[in-house]
Amino acid sequence: MQLQLSTELGSIHITDQCIAVLAGSAAMDCYGLVGMASRNGLKDGFAELLGRENMSRGVVVRRDADRLLIELYIIVSYGTKISEVAHNIQSKVSYVLNQIMGLSIDEVHIFVQDVRVSSY
Repeated sequence: MQLQLSTELGSIHITDQCIAVLAGSAAMDCYGLVGMASRNGLKDGFAELLGRENMSRGVVVRRDADRLLIELYIIVSYGTKISEVAHNIQSKVSYVLNQIMGLSIDEVHIFVQDVRVSSY
């Protein structure tokens, strides 16, 4: 599905894949995030950690009437306050998509799939 924006110079078509990649990239810049998780769930009790090349797999872009909703499936670092990490990701994703694409994001939902000891 595509998002279509109209300007005085013409129209702009933005795919959900593009929005998902930008949202995933913005989230990865946040402190306390180990990585994106597969939205397919758990394997043997552990969430699948996705590499940077698969960031959009941990992001779902939904449209409900005129609303744009983003869902991010994440793995947080052990020892961080999960609510703060989630709030920072929500703020960063909303800000980046607004600044880069001019999109108004109505909701950013965070699904914490796992907590891991980070390797940095």
